[in-house]
Amino acid sequence: MKYVGSTLLTPLYPIYQHSFHFSELIVTAIYAVYVIGNLGVLFFFGRLSDQIGRRPVTLAAYGIVIVSQLVYLLAQSTIWLFPARILNGFGAGLGAAALTAWIVELEPHGNRARAATLATAGNLGGLAFGALLAGVLAQVAPWPLRLSFGAFILLLLAIGATMSMAPETVQHRVTGIRKVSLRPRIGVPRPIRLGFVTPAAIAFAAFALCGFYAALTPAILSNSLHIHAPLMSGGIVALFFAAGAASAVASRNLEGRRTILLALALLWSGLGLLMLAEAEHSMPLLVIATLACGSSMASGFRGSLQLVNEIAPEAQRAEVVSSYLLVCYCSNALPVIGVGLLALIVSAPTAHRIFAIVLVMLASTACAIGLRYTNSERAAE
Repeated sequence: MKYVGSTLLTPLYPIYQHSFHFSELIVTAIYAVYVIGNLGVLFFFGRLSDQIGRRPVTLAAYGIVIVSQLVYLLAQSTIWLFPARILNGFGAGLGAAALTAWIVELEPHGNRARAATLATAGNLGGLAFGALLAGVLAQVAPWPLRLSFGAFILLLLAIGATMSMAPETVQHRVTGIRKVSLRPRIGVPRPIRLGFVTPAAIAFAAFALCGFYAALTPAILSNSLHIHAPLMSGGIVALFFAAGAASAVASRNLEGRRTILLALALLWSGLGLLMLAEAEHSMPLLVIATLACGSSMASGFRGSLQLVNEIAPEAQRAEVVSSYLLVCYCSNALPVIGVGLLALIVSAPTAHRIFAIVLVMLASTACAIGLRYTNSERAAE
């Protein structure tokens, strides 16, 4: 549920553009500042729930997300959207770190793989729900720039009350604020740097694709398919994340490297179909492309994270995973800004094609490096 607010804004971008009079580049900037909040959590608060407990950190995260929704609710101009988005990124990132660990620890049979699959599917399901909720309310109800955020605040309050009654799983918590460590732990040990390239690049492609869909789907529908309904924008983005959630569950038993190869194949086909849908102004092609791209994103994320956990030394796993998350957060925002800037020089469809080509080349090269690394390891053994 913490990620619902991350996509709640997507179907509303065209309405905000009309009401506040800003360009497509500002849309990408509003979307991208989310990463500032994510990075703040990663650098300073990623280990906070290990020290003071899962429940207080999760409830604090819910509180921050509620504040972000209040800023959206009261927004009177474009400038309001930036702090709201940053706060949303901070709250979602803080909650993700604590809640994912909490789910793993509360799994009744101690099945970490099942818990990880549940957490991944839940996160992607929340992203799908947020886009669909805002799209439906903006389409059929009054106050499109107010009602979605009010409804989400009520939902957060109800879920927060439920979460406050869940059992705490951190047994040894710090007793004073001075004992809390906020020192960042980020780094990749030299022996695994070559092996880290593949999962990092695949994660970059997966999250760049995620950012592209969440930020630019309304523009593609409006400019290429001449569809302006918020419900359609929300529906396509919801379909993207729902396909990802289903893929995460369906491929839960697939080994990490095989999952990455599956993600690459889906990336090739999905981006190819997406560019064709834009060129041919075809909704059926867009739907098929969305299913393939959503599945590619989830497979790439799950497979690359599994691979990172496999190669990371036990004593340095936190640092390696934090480095991996740094790549994920940055790739969710920076490529979207790049597409927005590129669209000022060339047409938007051309900018989208360049994005697709670069993404496919990056992911394909990463897989080739990964295969070489694996073969070198086997030869050494």
